[in-house]
Amino acid sequence: MSDGAIDEQHTMTRRVHDRGGWPGAGPINKAEHEHTLWEKRTDAIRAILGAKQLIRVDELRRAIESIPPGEYEQLSYYERWIVAVKTLLVEKGILTPEEIDRKVQEWNACRS
Repeated sequence: MSDGAIDEQHTMTRRVHDRGGWPGAGPINKAEHEHTLWEKRTDAIRAILGAKQLIRVDELRRAIESIPPGEYEQLSYYERWIVAVKTLLVEKGILTPEEIDRKVQEWNACRS
């Protein structure tokens, strides 16, 4: 393989989060914006879970990168964080999906 070709065993499949060089993807919006309250809360949740050593940054990244492409494309930056945090909390047995969903419903009911 001296011609620079890469065999199938060494070919890497690009995943949805790997944005560099996607044809037609357009530029990434790097404009600063004021974070909303829910975005700040999402960052706080991640920081608390990190400080308590319940979730590491590499785990969060893996969980984000594991979001199915169709779902990933529909989510905002911090929505991906929330999905990833939920995934990790369930994977680690800290919470169940039902517990999380019940708390979300309770919170939504209090807001109404």
